[in-house]
Amino acid sequence: MGRREKATVITDVQLSPDEELRIRTIRYVLMMSIRAVLVVVCGILVIVHAPLLWLWLPFGLVGMAVLPWMAVLLANDRLAKNKRSVFVRHRQHAKRLPPPEHPMIDPK
Repeated sequence: MGRREKATVITDVQLSPDEELRIRTIRYVLMMSIRAVLVVVCGILVIVHAPLLWLWLPFGLVGMAVLPWMAVLLANDRLAKNKRSVFVRHRQHAKRLPPPEHPMIDPK
């Protein structure tokens, strides 16, 4: 009796470095875009002398200071191993689904 190797499931394969870099780049650009929107919104609030400006400005400033820091940290961090594939969650969900009550194809 020979040893049997465990079959590799395609959804368990790691992402290529290029694909992982693309995902991390998209995440970085999205976070920096949110920061740019915060800059514009804070500028508009100052120009129009918005009510409760003393409340909105600190939130915007904290967001503008924290978002670049978080964006750099997340862009330099590798993706979590269990979240590398969207299909893993779908496969696990499919295992929990009950079988259909009637067959899909009529046997003749």
